[in-house]
Amino acid sequence: MPLSVDLTGRVALVTGGTRGIGRGVSAALREAGAHVVTCSRSEVDADVSADHHVCDVRDPDAVAALVAAVVRDHGRLDVLVNNAGGAPAADAATASPRFHDRVVGLNLLSPLLVAQAAHAVMQGQAGGGVVVNISSIAAHRPAPTTAAYGAAKAGLDALTRSLAVEWGPEVRVNAIDVGLCRTEDSDDHYGGDARVAAIERTIPLGRMARPEEVGAVAAFLASDLASYVSGARITCDGGGEPPVFLHID
Repeated sequence: MPLSVDLTGRVALVTGGTRGIGRGVSAALREAGAHVVTCSRSEVDADVSADHHVCDVRDPDAVAALVAAVVRDHGRLDVLVNNAGGAPAADAATASPRFHDRVVGLNLLSPLLVAQAAHAVMQGQAGGGVVVNISSIAAHRPAPTTAAYGAAKAGLDALTRSLAVEWGPEVRVNAIDVGLCRTEDSDDHYGGDARVAAIERTIPLGRMARPEEVGAVAAFLASDLASYVSGARITCDGGGEPPVFLHID
């Protein structure tokens, strides 16, 4: 019998699930058969997500209400993908304390907050549940102009391992360390098609990831194919970043 990722009948919540990597994750989970609930800080059209909630994942009351709504509407919560995150570029020497507080809050404390609310549901239901944290390769290499973001993602990877120990066997917890990904904002972020192409030539697989490829990894981790995978950090970066000296003539 061929192996397949089958999430039929499972309910998944994807934070920040309507743009960029989150949209790719949502699409992959739906393709695997899951019912996907998304959330973000703004409303979206029904063709983007038919089951969407407005929620600031930094707000404990809003998160509690979100998870309660998912359980009220669907009876359970099987999969949480903590995707909401990111940070604008800033000089670490001059960025304000409030800026750093917001970056760490969104990328480290919010995933913990949502995971706590999800765990309260998952630990008491048949089959338990799965948490997938979308992290970054910035957690394990220098992240100039996004120093607080890299530090927060390193914390998220450490958090993943700790929660896997505390919450097993009912709940599995894993992380995906994502490299460069081609999203709707890539051209603006990297400075246009020419610069994106130049960056892609440095990646061993020759291109940035597509959001749905990150989604495929998330779907695998959420499925029974990964039933003995917990506390893991899976790198999804196209082979990594070759040393700088290889690109110097």
